[in-house]
Amino acid sequence: MKSHASESPGGEPRSPLIAATAHSLPEQAHALVRARAFAEPLLANEALDTGENTLVHADAVAAILQSIGGSEAMQAACYLVYTSNHLNKPQETISKAFGESYAELAVETTKLVQVQRQASAAQQAALRAGTPVPMAQTTAAQTENVRKMLLAFSRDLRVVLLRLASRLQTLRYFAATKQPVPAGLAAESLNVFAPLANRLGIWEIKWEMEDLSFRFLEPDTYKQIARLLDEKRIEREDYVLHLRERLETELRTQGIPAQVQGRPKHIYSIVKKMRGKSLDFDHVYDVRALRIVVQSVPDCYAALSWVHSQFTPVTEEFDDYIARPKANGYQSLHTIVRDAEGRPIEIQIRTQAMHEHAEHGVAAHWAYKEAGAKGYSGVTADSAYDAKIAVLRQLLAWERDLSGPQQAQGVFEDRIYVLTPDAAIVELPQGATPVDFAYSVHTTLGHRCRGARIDGAMVPLNTPLKNGQTVEVVTAKEGGPSRDWLNTELGFMVSPRARSKVRAWFNAQATHETIARGREAVEKLLQREGRTAIKLDDLASQLGFASAEALFEVVGKDEFSLRSIETVLRPAEPPAPADEQALLKKFKGGSSSRGGVLVVGVDSLLTQLAKCCKPAPPDEIRGFVTRGKGVSVHRADCSNLHQLVAKHGERVIEVEWGVPKGGEVPLYPVDVSIEAADRQGLLRDILEVFSKEKFNVVGAQTQTVKGVAWMTLTVEISDSGRLGKVLATVAGLSGVRTARRR
Repeated sequence: MKSHASESPGGEPRSPLIAATAHSLPEQAHALVRARAFAEPLLANEALDTGENTLVHADAVAAILQSIGGSEAMQAACYLVYTSNHLNKPQETISKAFGESYAELAVETTKLVQVQRQASAAQQAALRAGTPVPMAQTTAAQTENVRKMLLAFSRDLRVVLLRLASRLQTLRYFAATKQPVPAGLAAESLNVFAPLANRLGIWEIKWEMEDLSFRFLEPDTYKQIARLLDEKRIEREDYVLHLRERLETELRTQGIPAQVQGRPKHIYSIVKKMRGKSLDFDHVYDVRALRIVVQSVPDCYAALSWVHSQFTPVTEEFDDYIARPKANGYQSLHTIVRDAEGRPIEIQIRTQAMHEHAEHGVAAHWAYKEAGAKGYSGVTADSAYDAKIAVLRQLLAWERDLSGPQQAQGVFEDRIYVLTPDAAIVELPQGATPVDFAYSVHTTLGHRCRGARIDGAMVPLNTPLKNGQTVEVVTAKEGGPSRDWLNTELGFMVSPRARSKVRAWFNAQATHETIARGREAVEKLLQREGRTAIKLDDLASQLGFASAEALFEVVGKDEFSLRSIETVLRPAEPPAPADEQALLKKFKGGSSSRGGVLVVGVDSLLTQLAKCCKPAPPDEIRGFVTRGKGVSVHRADCSNLHQLVAKHGERVIEVEWGVPKGGEVPLYPVDVSIEAADRQGLLRDILEVFSKEKFNVVGAQTQTVKGVAWMTLTVEISDSGRLGKVLATVAGLSGVRTARRR
């Protein structure tokens, strides 16, 4: 759907926003007269912070709204906004007298003003206190804060329009009274309010606000450029208006239907161009500028040909952005010509479609608009801000088809902006809670959050926050978050950042417990070995770990055998005594009665099953002749056995399973690992399976991380073949992901 904006008295296209506010509901009849009569006794003797009489200010704001095409309803609203501070129950009172729509507008606008005032006061207090923050950084932060707040309250477009008109009147007041302008007000107007007016298409407010702001910020430069202008503003505008009418008439005579719009430059724009392109005043060609909008591309070139035939073109200043569009899709013909008196005029020629794209197109256009046609230095727009403004501009183009006062609801529903007790602004997702707020301010504040006050009143931690509220977090001296916060049904958090911080805290706690368990095991081993004097970091380094904590973690997870640590702790072994040499000779030389094979449980020889791999029949096994402890039996795939073989391969002997005399079947302890989604009754269900299969569970270790349960069970078995069937049954239980022997 295309937007056909009407023209303002000055010849500029009127903003779609003005068209949107031009609708009045039946109950709003005579609202302007009634609103002023309602406000007069409350405001007549009151003054704003600037010193201006409040009623006079409201009258001026209403006049500004009228001048740019605002409806009587909008003009009436400005009076009600200023009465809010003088009513005990503003929303209730205004709602009864004028309707809910007016009440909401008055309260929302008042809230925005109060929030801005709070933030500004906090900023000034910090400066007076001598906070070591560079002035440029302070100004940038304040500008960003105001920008965020305007976005936050832009759900109701009328709020933005009222704030723009009010700020323009404040600048006019300081210009008329010649009073010193409050610190930051002019910069804020130039860097936030004027660009917003430009993006909303309210050029009349935009250029006047820029000129007034620049006049306060750089009075000497302003006066210098004013002197250089060979015409006064009214004369320049009259010249452009006359030229616009002439071009439009003569182009139509040539069979080229065209709309010609005047684009008179103002002082701030001229200075920005001079500085950005390093030009002197004589080379700023677009002090006078026109835009010609035609129906087709051939009409563009036909209009260009006619313009060049009527004026003297400056050939080096011609750009064809139709044949070679800009990277952001911008298309237009740009040319500079001189009139009969030699005055330069910039003319842009484009089709209606090109004009729609340039005015309402992608967000990248705004960076071009503010930084300059050829990329000279200027204001750089923030992409997220531009994206929202681009959406807003598109919405405004459709506003004229709507008739309700609450159009554009939901444009910025994704974010809210609240205040800290020090009036710092915090941006949060819609629906955010005090917990989200706490984590946004600082991670530690989030972890220790135990309560919250909103605008001074205690509230539950899952209370959704609203724009402009002041939030104070009540904390504990120590402690961490609650697991309930991760339960989405309870609504304690909506921010992904806050959720990740809470999960990270619980993960860290689980890691601490694992490390503590590993440290305890290693320290006990060192005590048994009489090596408590050894440095733990040195021990970890010898074992190939970066730190002692890394060693403790894998030991705590049962992923690293203490046997490996024993090997490092014990001194180099002396030559084997005679009895061990005889034992090795017996089995290596094949002189035993069983052909050099040790039969576990039968031969009269001290044997022990390795604790690192816990072999059980019918596992493939190997024997290792130890120092003074007989033969240690390992599973053939044991990683510790592989390390022993690499160092002492001559000590490995062949072994096999046997049945002890008397026919008694021995039991062997083995470890099984289970991974499952944590749930109530999980361990009970698993133990039930082992019990039904007549397996005795003699040990169990469990740990839960991020809702995943990790279990290590020690089971006594006579045959590992049967164990595989039981583990298959366990794996079939609800929530179980894997069940395997370690």
